[in-house]
Amino acid sequence: QLFLVLGVCGDEFSILRSPQSVVFRNGSWPIPGERIPDIAALSMGFSVEEDLSWPGLAVGDLFHRPRATVLVTVKGVDQLMLPAKGISYPIENAVPITLDSVANAIHTLFSEETPVVLQLAPSEERVYMVGKANSVFEDLSVTLRQLRNRLFQDNSILTSLPLNSLSRNNEVDLLFLSELQVLHDIASLLSRHKHLAKDHSPDLYALELAGLEEVGKRYGEDSQQFKDASQILVDSLQKFADEMFNLYSGNAVVEVVAVKAFNSPLMRKTRSILQSSEGETDNPYNLAYQYNYNYSVIFNIILWMMIGLALAVIVISYNLWNMDPGYDSIIYRMTNQKIRMD
Repeated sequence: QLFLVLGVCGDEFSILRSPQSVVFRNGSWPIPGERIPDIAALSMGFSVEEDLSWPGLAVGDLFHRPRATVLVTVKGVDQLMLPAKGISYPIENAVPITLDSVANAIHTLFSEETPVVLQLAPSEERVYMVGKANSVFEDLSVTLRQLRNRLFQDNSILTSLPLNSLSRNNEVDLLFLSELQVLHDIASLLSRHKHLAKDHSPDLYALELAGLEEVGKRYGEDSQQFKDASQILVDSLQKFADEMFNLYSGNAVVEVVAVKAFNSPLMRKTRSILQSSEGETDNPYNLAYQYNYNYSVIFNIILWMMIGLALAVIVISYNLWNMDPGYDSIIYRMTNQKIRMD
């Protein structure tokens, strides 16, 4: 299975880890922010609605695709000192990133296998868990109150993480640290269910971290607290990426997205697959969509099936029309012989 983590350093899209089946080329090709979800979809072997003419992603091995995608979005930073061994691309038009389209593709193709789907924004208390994620991450802290309590437990990251200039008594610092705790807990909980990383269904993780942005607002980006927080975050992201990469036996892509500010607000349209359908004011007559990305596939299947059936009918009809009853038909032949014998 494959794991994907998306990262950005000062509006950059950086690949931290990737398997041999997914090939990213070295280069400074800019990638539109709204197409990052399409990169995740294509790297996992899914189709996209609009072709992506971006040279950074090669075709790779079509028979071995990643089965887990983790997108980590870091807000409010100009640059993260990520390891130089990774590959980075500049981002054009940084917009809020959502992997809803990838989640929908997974639901459609692997609905019976209930893959792990987890989308989480701790600072906004926004969580979306579907499939096996409900059982795997049922103990994951998702609200601000749960996160704060989790930090002061005996096995939290506060017992091992060097805080430097950060404080345990400041709410902003605790928000930042609680997001790092979430990263640690996701890897820890998944390690208890390693069989999920070895099944045949792809998994999806999308995390949005805003704690560093709040540290910058509170202390200033030139402060020692912001510098210490940035370094702690980089170390935590690298550790998280390595742990997830190893849990998926190296069949994972690890990336990170960090942007100073988004050019437009996030307009989410996701809902749980268990939620009942609701009428939309934009579509009062409940009409179906005129087109989706499966249209060309379905059209070709129906077209060539109809052509094949039409050709079969023509050939059969032609042969029946030109049949010689006395020579080609065993019924007439045997009847003829019986008459002669009588």
